[in-house]
Amino acid sequence: MSDLDKELFRLNQQKEKTEQAQDSLTTYMWEEYEITYHAAKGAERPEKQNVAELKKQIAGIRDEIRKLGNVNVNAIEEYKSVSERYEFLSAQHADLEEAKASLEKIITELDEGMRKQFAEKFADIQREFDRTFKELFGGGKGSLELTGEEDTNDILECGIKIIAQPPGKKLQNMMQLSGGEKALTAIALLFAIQNLKPSPFCLLDEIEAALDDSNVDRFANYLHKLTKNTQFIVITHRRGTMTAADRLYGITMQEKGVSALVSVNLIEKELDA
Repeated sequence: MSDLDKELFRLNQQKEKTEQAQDSLTTYMWEEYEITYHAAKGAERPEKQNVAELKKQIAGIRDEIRKLGNVNVNAIEEYKSVSERYEFLSAQHADLEEAKASLEKIITELDEGMRKQFAEKFADIQREFDRTFKELFGGGKGSLELTGEEDTNDILECGIKIIAQPPGKKLQNMMQLSGGEKALTAIALLFAIQNLKPSPFCLLDEIEAALDDSNVDRFANYLHKLTKNTQFIVITHRRGTMTAADRLYGITMQEKGVSALVSVNLIEKELDA
């Protein structure tokens, strides 16, 4: 009986140690793999594998888990905030894309309208320039041409060449004309534009200074025709231009440093005569 009591005591101690070891292993399973004893017991047993290979796989999985970092308990709230901002920015981006498409459409329509209007008005100015040129020069021919159209394929980026043919001369570029011919050609272009779309007011500063007397008379007479729709103020020293004016204003300095204005109404003079 004494021997049996000793054996029973030893077995009870061994049982307690075994139960403690089982509890420790159960705790380890939960902490490391989050699986309970009953779940592990009921799980399907895998085929026998190499222990070293299993340890290697476990180490790799643990390393991947470790790379995930700490668990963010505020992840749900942060996701909600980021999601709302993303939706807001996506809507803004969609609006900007729509506005961009709308602006590009408007720009395309404006470019097409400008090209069409430029072509129409350029043709009108060509015809009017030739007519005005002939009247100011007493004959000849004047024309306008677009340059570089074959290179750019865009009428809005082309240059403009002025071709003039005064009476008795061959057709040539404006830059090959004399100073007086250049001035009268430029005046013809200015008056051609003025004929097509008259402005209510125009200031001319000695634009006929390089002309000879006969061309000054033609310039003055033509300018007088344009006064039906436009008021001109002309700064000049040429007699022919002054003769065609309705009113003359002059600045004189009878005393040093003291200027005085002198005016003559030529229309009243003609009526008195």
